[in-house]
Amino acid sequence: IAAVVSVLRSDWLTQGPAVPAFEQAVAGYCGAAHAVAVNSATSALHIACLALGVGPGDLVWTSPITFVATANCARYCGADVDFVDVEPDTANLCAIALGEKLERARQAGRLPKVVIPVHFAGLPCDMQAIHALSKKYGFRIIEDASHAIGARYQGEPTGNCRYSDITVFSFHPVKIITSGEGGMALTNDPALATRMELLRSHGVTRDPAQMESEPHGPWYYEQIELGFNYRMTDIHAALGLSQMMHLDDFILHRDEVAGRYHALLSDMPLVGPATRADRSSAHHLYVVRISDEAETGLYQRVFSGLRSLGIGVNLHYIPVYRQPYYQRLGIDARDFPEAERHYAASISLPMYAGLQPLQQDEVVAALHEELGA
Repeated sequence: IAAVVSVLRSDWLTQGPAVPAFEQAVAGYCGAAHAVAVNSATSALHIACLALGVGPGDLVWTSPITFVATANCARYCGADVDFVDVEPDTANLCAIALGEKLERARQAGRLPKVVIPVHFAGLPCDMQAIHALSKKYGFRIIEDASHAIGARYQGEPTGNCRYSDITVFSFHPVKIITSGEGGMALTNDPALATRMELLRSHGVTRDPAQMESEPHGPWYYEQIELGFNYRMTDIHAALGLSQMMHLDDFILHRDEVAGRYHALLSDMPLVGPATRADRSSAHHLYVVRISDEAETGLYQRVFSGLRSLGIGVNLHYIPVYRQPYYQRLGIDARDFPEAERHYAASISLPMYAGLQPLQQDEVVAALHEELGA
């Protein structure tokens, strides 16, 4: 609150010093060379696609277990979208399924221009394997790390873009840290960073090196391409910057909550979040799955029962291809058996920065009651 009030009392509300300070803090934390702050992760995904040259006739692949924005960003560019099935235990885009689909696509003569892995619930995908496939099949990579700031892969922070062209974070209020609303695109490529900076602000530049004619005076600017008003304000950036100072503490708390859930739920007919030895989750979500052997109708009864008790469970996510808009594009749900299994049995339990042990106990007791465990 104090950080936001200081901006309100300053000379800047929109494009002042807080935005680059926030960008530098996130880039420094993650080990990336460049960061471009925008007004939402959706905007970041859009300009990331545009910066990589996605346009009409191109093909973008992503995970079906994500929010619709991950697929929509490609559609905004006029590209076609398809999906890759997920791992059965993590709900992350499956590198094995990706490799098989790529080989079929190569034989059919239509490979994707960009693949967007989604670090579901905060656990990074197998980025090294996906990156190796990108070298073999010639696609670019955008990491949708909206759930995963503070996560680590092979001992390094998510967002360093070691295995991708661009990484996108979300600062929506339900995420690990928040700027009220906002997003950021990180990259190690200065040309991609420059393009995204241009696209976030109407395609307008005051940099003489980018202009197509000589500046006529210090007031002169040029619009050199069709951009957008995707800028983050200093008000939002100040909040985000203040949150960055607490990121490690937030992650530690989420680790403790996840560990406690794991212990308390171990005797129930539930499958908890998977782990991997080479990565650590930011635990944006804590998703459990009703056991495959459970009785018919148990999922609906448990979900509805928890909601009726005031427990704010949710489903993350309805597979994107099931949405009416994407059904009209002719995508067949039968191509994604693991995504369908996830959809049929997954429940997101309460997981947030202020969750206390007594509240967790209430969630667990309600689960015991509804499951009859």
